[in-house]
Amino acid sequence: MKKTEQFSFADAFKELEGIVEWFETQEVDLEEGLKKFERGLDLARRCRTRLKEVENKVTQIKAKFAEVPAVEHEEKEETDQAKLL
Repeated sequence: MKKTEQFSFADAFKELEGIVEWFETQEVDLEEGLKKFERGLDLARRCRTRLKEVENKVTQIKAKFAEVPAVEHEEKEETDQAKLL
């Protein structure tokens, strides 16, 4: 996956799983293992960053929707007060 390509969490995670499987099942060549290890660290970093972005977005969405009932409640109170006048 090159930096110019669109990042796909699913593809990166699948590639990372393949690297882990390679280490578990292959007789490790030092040079190839080093390259795969480095690639795995890069993929793990990118996945972790993307997960953090999604977590932040979910937090923002939850905060946004937590405010909605309060606004609706205030509007209802204002309408009820206007009816009393």
